[in-house]
Amino acid sequence: MKLTVLGCSGGIGSGRHTTSLLVDDDVLIDAGSGLTTLDFEQLVKIDHVFLTHAHLDHVLGLPLLLDSVGDLRGTPVAVHALPEVLDVLAKHLFNWQLWPDFREIPSKAAPWLRFEPLGFGEALTLKGRTFRPLPVNHVVPACGLHLATQAGSLVFSGDTTHSEDFIKALNAIPDLRHLIIETSFENDLVDIARASKHHWPDSLAEELSALTVQPEVWITHLKPGNEAAIMNELRAAAPGWGVEALMQEQVIVLD
Repeated sequence: MKLTVLGCSGGIGSGRHTTSLLVDDDVLIDAGSGLTTLDFEQLVKIDHVFLTHAHLDHVLGLPLLLDSVGDLRGTPVAVHALPEVLDVLAKHLFNWQLWPDFREIPSKAAPWLRFEPLGFGEALTLKGRTFRPLPVNHVVPACGLHLATQAGSLVFSGDTTHSEDFIKALNAIPDLRHLIIETSFENDLVDIARASKHHWPDSLAEELSALTVQPEVWITHLKPGNEAAIMNELRAAAPGWGVEALMQEQVIVLD
């Protein structure tokens, strides 16, 4: 399994793109502006999209994807997410006001988009890759994602702050090889981080200290312009972990 980072920033500008991860060539995890970096031929191959939550920086590429390639596909794109997340998309995005409802285009019998609820305690296996939602703690309904293969596991936190349930879930994955986890603000902006339920370096260091597994740790969702400060503070707060910033176009392979 190959995971390619299309976007991993907490914002845009100077080549930055928001969250979107490509699994092999047919599955997306989140659909932020990073999705727009794909070639047209790559877009046509995407069959499944897993969403961690409905915030715009994680879903904005989804309607553009459907608008671009929907008529070229023989099957609808399946969007998998918590039921609450799909409800938000139905009410506020694919509602015929902000964007057409592609669950009804060109017809309800043969749509370009299909919603597939995936709740906690459930999992979906696609071509030997199993996707499972994990509990996190954000300002809207949200989940992390556990991606399991025969070669090991990878977890993506999505957006979150401190979550004992998330740490318990990580510690229950003995073959966890990679943890992609957010840290959005430096320590001086702790009030903003707490209000928006994101991590800051000291809070993530506390989370890492509670882990009994030892994955490689990749930091995502760094706010533009603050990346170096956040990473410097995080390395000082968690010196034993060797944390690294996730980079656009980075490839992580489980083999």
